[in-house]
Amino acid sequence: MTRDEVLRMLCDVGVVPVVRAKSSDVLVDIARALVGGGVPIVEVTMTVPGAIDGIRRLVAEVGADVLVGVGSVTEPTQAEEAIDAGARFVVGPVLVPEVIETAMARDAVVVPGAFTPTEVFRAHALGADIVKVFPAEVGGPAYFKALLAPMPFLKLLPTGGVDLETAGPFIRAGAVALGVGSALVKKDAIAAGDWAAITGLARRFREEVRKARAG
Repeated sequence: MTRDEVLRMLCDVGVVPVVRAKSSDVLVDIARALVGGGVPIVEVTMTVPGAIDGIRRLVAEVGADVLVGVGSVTEPTQAEEAIDAGARFVVGPVLVPEVIETAMARDAVVVPGAFTPTEVFRAHALGADIVKVFPAEVGGPAYFKALLAPMPFLKLLPTGGVDLETAGPFIRAGAVALGVGSALVKKDAIAAGDWAAITGLARRFREEVRKARAG
């Protein structure tokens, strides 16, 4: 899959599940549950113990069906290791120019974090494919409308506090996709091995995105 194809898939699906688990052992089960709900994307955060090995295993076992990326990246070496393991997109909580450079050099989609208008524009100017606005819950959908009014060329991904109630409003405000963590990949569902619950939530998030885009 080319970089352009990865970017297109992230935007088309519209939901980027952010996985923060206590172990990388559950990543394949989570990925399969998400695929069942129509969300064939997994962002494995670097906070997951054994994240790099987990990414490698995901790519080996379900890579044909799932777009695998890495999140919570704050150092270029993390991006390098994750891309070497098979990650096709790199997400960060903050703006680190060296991470953007590394991802671009390795032909991976890069989604750095930013919040203020200046940070968001700088991320775009440095080559970000999408800018992750974090924490999105602070400004809400109204903040996205305000950002996009003078800068309609931006591709924005809200992350932090995105749930089923705010999913539609963020999309209608101009977000190209949603970064969704605990509202989709629930800790209690992971602990109980209730993969059907995650599948059901994935399906509901996809539907919220579809309805919002349909107007």
